[in-house]
Amino acid sequence: MGFDMLSVVQLIGGLALFIYGMTTMGKGLERAAGSKLEKTLEKMTGNVFKALLMGMVVTMVIQSSSATTVMVVGFVNAGIMTLRQSVGVILGANIGTTITAQILRLDGGAAVSENLFMQMLKPKNLAYVIVLVGVIIMMLAKKRRTRDIADIFSGFGILFIGMSVMEGAVAPLADLPQFAQLFAAISNPVLGVLVGTLVTAIIQSSSASVGILQALSTTGAITYSAAIPIILGQNIGTCITAFLSSLGGSKNARRTAMVHFYFNLIGSIVFLVGTYAIQYTVGFPFWDAAIDKGGIANFHTLFNVTCTLLFLPFTGLLVKLAAWSVPSGDVQEDPLSKLEPRFLTTPSLALEQAQRCIADMGEAAKQNFHLATDPLFSNAVPNEEIFREQESFLDRAEVEIARYLTNVHNIRSVDQRRQTAEMMHSLSDFEKIGDYAQNIFTRMDEFRQAELCFTPTAVQELRTMCEAVGEALNLTVEGYVTRSASVARTVEPLEEVVDTLKERLKSRHIDRLSNSECTMQVGIPFLDIVHDLEKISDHCSNIAIYTIQLCEGAEEFDTHAYAKQAYKDTEQFKEKLRFYQQKYVTQINAIESPDGAIG
Repeated sequence: MGFDMLSVVQLIGGLALFIYGMTTMGKGLERAAGSKLEKTLEKMTGNVFKALLMGMVVTMVIQSSSATTVMVVGFVNAGIMTLRQSVGVILGANIGTTITAQILRLDGGAAVSENLFMQMLKPKNLAYVIVLVGVIIMMLAKKRRTRDIADIFSGFGILFIGMSVMEGAVAPLADLPQFAQLFAAISNPVLGVLVGTLVTAIIQSSSASVGILQALSTTGAITYSAAIPIILGQNIGTCITAFLSSLGGSKNARRTAMVHFYFNLIGSIVFLVGTYAIQYTVGFPFWDAAIDKGGIANFHTLFNVTCTLLFLPFTGLLVKLAAWSVPSGDVQEDPLSKLEPRFLTTPSLALEQAQRCIADMGEAAKQNFHLATDPLFSNAVPNEEIFREQESFLDRAEVEIARYLTNVHNIRSVDQRRQTAEMMHSLSDFEKIGDYAQNIFTRMDEFRQAELCFTPTAVQELRTMCEAVGEALNLTVEGYVTRSASVARTVEPLEEVVDTLKERLKSRHIDRLSNSECTMQVGIPFLDIVHDLEKISDHCSNIAIYTIQLCEGAEEFDTHAYAKQAYKDTEQFKEKLRFYQQKYVTQINAIESPDGAIG
């Protein structure tokens, strides 16, 4: 029987089974390891040797250096891992990826016995038993963890079944002289590297590409001279996944992909030059001999281990090359790039990133508050471009963070559900603070265009209220970022003082209008600004209450459910209230309205 279209279909089907089995086993192992796998990877990157070890272990678990590298690109893009820290993990991932080829070599060689029991122990035969065990576990499983174990068993078995199907499909090639001639041509090192790179880039898995080469090696037509350049090309081709993952990410995310690329490219060039230099001077006795699965696995491992040892002292060089390849430029990084889609299956990481983005919203709201209010007390022209940029960020952040939070998977713990609920409330209040700052900014812009101005008394009153609200906003953001209930509790007495200021300012301004000390044209914008400032203070109070409720373990987040009265009866509240009254209300009482001052 020759190699025909049916053989091609079987080869493609075998490859599909191989990739499916490898992916299923890897995902089962990853889920069985728990969501702490990525969290541990994040924390063990301070030392390059720890990072290398962790990158190797994680890749062995999930059976894919591409997946590990994509994970690292996500960490760097989110800002929780530096570019320099990522290098060690990438070096380790390249060693870890060789485990798949070493597992597949277990099925190599002739049977040592005709005994049925010994035959059943061969991986390609044992695979069917392992798949059966996996299916039985899956049918009986009631828990997620048990189904993960079923995936590990079935994936492992399907991996070897796919390999066996590919071997059977390519077996007729051993009798075709054209096949041997093809690989003789591929012995050209440049052509061999290109073939390995192209095939791996297409299927986006060096493990699968090496598996195909191991299957083809069973024909006996592939020599060491043909296989070595292909294996080097396969290591280059696997970089395509990280490249695709980094598109649209931060500059450091793209640099991380470049580190992976330079490691494999420079390593392949050094290995290629070194190997052929030795071959043409001393010569390898096995150079024209047929390579088997074990030989492919060993060379794949030798390449990655050797390159890792060579690059360990020069990790800084990889970072510099990556930085040179992806220059900083003038493009500003998007703060919302922290919302990494790769973290959605790991709630602890996803919620941490969302919390950091909401903290950024707090800083943007603070900046816009000052951009809107500071020009009230000076002749400075407000920076409208920065204001519009921050306001746009606040609007976009509310939508994107909320969408991100609703897409987080596997939230099982009560604390994570509470944290999610708190963030959904807080991000809305931060956005509303931005809206009221925009109201003030717009009103003052129209006010200046009409060439109007407030009376000196009104300016002093607004300054005092703006200082009070600004302090409330600072305390709110600080309490939110640090998750400090003690800081958040200082907002409520200050908010009560702001309410008092609002009533005082309204009353005093109405008196000025009644006494013709101010015109209606100026009076209405004054009252509108006072209203907006008081609303900003209200939303600060809401966020502070959510922070307190989160810290105290509340089951639901509701500003009305917060026992304000119980807190107001405490000596702590009364002391803070007296402090803020002395600081701000006394200032207002001390301001005298000069007779005859027209606004």
